[in-house]
Order: sequence, then C-alpha cells, then structure tokens
Amino acid sequence: MEYMIKGGPIMWPLLLLSIAALAVIIERWWVLRKAKINVNAFLAKVRKALIVNKSIRDAIKVCEQYRGPVASIMKAGLLKYGQPKEDIEKTIETAAMYEMSRLERRLAVLASVANVAPLLGFFGTVTGMIRSFDALAEAGLSNPGLVAAGISEALITTASGLAVAIPVQLAYNYFTSQINKSVRDIETSTNMLLETFGEMQRSGIAPDHSSGSSAAAASGATAGAKKSGA
Repeated sequence: MEYMIKGGPIMWPLLLLSIAALAVIIERWWVLRKAKINVNAFLAKVRKALIVNKSIRDAIKVCEQYRGPVASIMKAGLLKYGQPKEDIEKTIETAAMYEMSRLERRLAVLASVANVAPLLGFFGTVTGMIRSFDALAEAGLSNPGLVAAGISEALITTASGLAVAIPVQLAYNYFTSQINKSVRDIETSTNMLLETFGEMQRSGIAPDHSSGSSAAAASGATAGAKKSGA
C-alpha cells in the first residue's frame, strides 16, 4: 500500500490490469491443461477401431473417452464417414474453427495488458516528472524532498508497469505456443483420419452407424464440447 500511495493514481489501473490478467492466465491454463492428451496413443486407438475392428462406432467411443479439440474434431469427421470427401473436410474445418476459437478465447486480454501496462507506467513517469518540476518551480532548491517525491512516483510507476507486463507477455507466449502445438496435432489427426477413410473405402468397409445413432452421437459431441468449454 505504501508503494501504491507513492506511485500516484496510475497505480490503480495497473492493479486492475494485473488482476484481470491473473484471472485470464489461471482460466486459460486450466482449459489448456484439460485439452492436453496423448495424441499418439489416441490416434493408435482410433486407427485400431477403424482398421482392425472395422467399426466407426468403436472409433467414436474412443473419441468420447478423451477431452480436447483433437478428439472433438475426430468425432465430427467420423460421423461423416460414407459421405463425399468434400463434405467430410468441410465438417472437419468447421469443427476445427470452433475448437480453435475456444482455445484462443481471452488471449486478446493478455496481449492488451502486456501492451498497455508499460504505457501506463511511462505515463506515470511523465506525470511524476511534471510534479517534480512544479515543486522545483514553487520551492526552488530549498526543499529537495518535494522534488524527490515526484521522481519516486515516476520510478515506481515505470517499475510497476514493467512488473505487470513482463510476466503477462511470457504467459501469452506460452499459451500461444501450446495452441500452435494443438494446431499441429489437429492437422496430423485429420490427415490420418482422411487417409484411413480412403483405406476403408478401398477395402469396401461400409458405415456401421445408422442415421439415428449418428444424430445421437452428434448431439453428444456438441454437449461434450460445451462441457469442456465451460
């Protein structure tokens, strides 16, 4: 509180920004942690269900056992098996866009805090120096304490702005790298699924799910996506 008072009014918006950024960091960390799976093991189970068991239903059940964007997108593609390749790709693309929007949600808040916090600190630096020169103009060199108070305000706000921005920027970079990894996993998974579909069609493996079970599975996929995003 002593530094909050010495730093002047600029310290309060910096405090609000730091609280907002901390809340987003905790929430995004929890969401990305839940979305992380062993992609290689997951793909091996899906491929076994499709190639060995020759069952779309078993592959869908595998997807329902996992959380995260990869499983949701794979399930959306599996529900379209037997339809034209263009329709399958369009469904996968739509599901991928939805899942990516969930992963990237609120990252703009972190980017804004990382950019605005140093600017607020520099703004506090300017106001602190103005205060110092005003005190110097009024009291001259007879009261150096007044001048020092303005300089202290300037330095505190600068340090506070950087103290907020640096960890927030690091968190933003970390989350971005995790999302990029998820994108690569999605691309690998969807390419594997399309290749496996091609193998199944060349082998004459017909869809083993009815339209009713497909609709129920689709509803389950939507509910699962909403649950994981909550």
